[in-house]
Amino acid sequence: MIKSNIINYLSLVKFSHTIFALPFAIIGFFMAIKIGETPFDIAIFIKVILCMIFARNAAMAYNRYADREIDEQNPRTTNREIPSGIIKPRSALVFIILNCLFFIVTTWFINRLVFFLSPIALMVILGYSMTKRFTTLCHFILGVGLGLAPIGAFLSVTGRFDIIPILLSIAVLLWVGGFDIIYALQDDDFDKSQNLKSIPVLLGRKNALHLSQVTHFMVSVLLLIVGYLLEASKFYYLGWSVFSLLLVFQHRLIKHNDLSKVNVAFFTTNGIASVTFLCFFLLDFYISW
Repeated sequence: MIKSNIINYLSLVKFSHTIFALPFAIIGFFMAIKIGETPFDIAIFIKVILCMIFARNAAMAYNRYADREIDEQNPRTTNREIPSGIIKPRSALVFIILNCLFFIVTTWFINRLVFFLSPIALMVILGYSMTKRFTTLCHFILGVGLGLAPIGAFLSVTGRFDIIPILLSIAVLLWVGGFDIIYALQDDDFDKSQNLKSIPVLLGRKNALHLSQVTHFMVSVLLLIVGYLLEASKFYYLGWSVFSLLLVFQHRLIKHNDLSKVNVAFFTTNGIASVTFLCFFLLDFYISW
């Protein structure tokens, strides 16, 4: 029974999708060590990972909780845990509150700046769930939420802001916004019927894909600038090259009149891209450090 409940809640928050943001949080952590010239602290590292998990659990669960009535009407999402009755809304709400509390408590043990900023971070990542009801910028607000990960990790180590992690966070914002536009293509007809906002609803599938391509081009440029400012080695640029090529490959998979490979583009390609970039970044870090 306990094992089954754990599996249900892991499914509720799509725990496996943590792979999208976690690599960039880790990059932000090691970037802080390099820029701040501070020693590796395993305790801080673990706390950063825990904050990522708690924040994402809260955000994803709230998204499912807030959208439970919408999901019940959408044929693509009727089998999700809350509309299907696997998890009750009240139980999901308790899960959300607990993860928010765990997140805030963990930040207290990192440093005061991160602790005082933690409510703002929660407001952003939880507030995203309501945005598609009133703005087509919802994809990029999701990007802001995930883009907080490298900045939060950097602040956890250094306790100060720096332009390089901010540029990295903007790159994550655009990366997430771009691939969320692709994901939203699946629901454009449903969203129109429910008066929900999205880039595909506003611009149509073809133009939405063009905008996604532009945002991902900007991601590649920003990551190149980050490497230059870090005085990175060839390993960073190899990682950048693979990441950029995977973005191109992602867009080659999707056509405005053929969405059959959306899941491959959204989940598989982006997951591989983020992990690969992390691996090359760590090679750069340890060889140049």
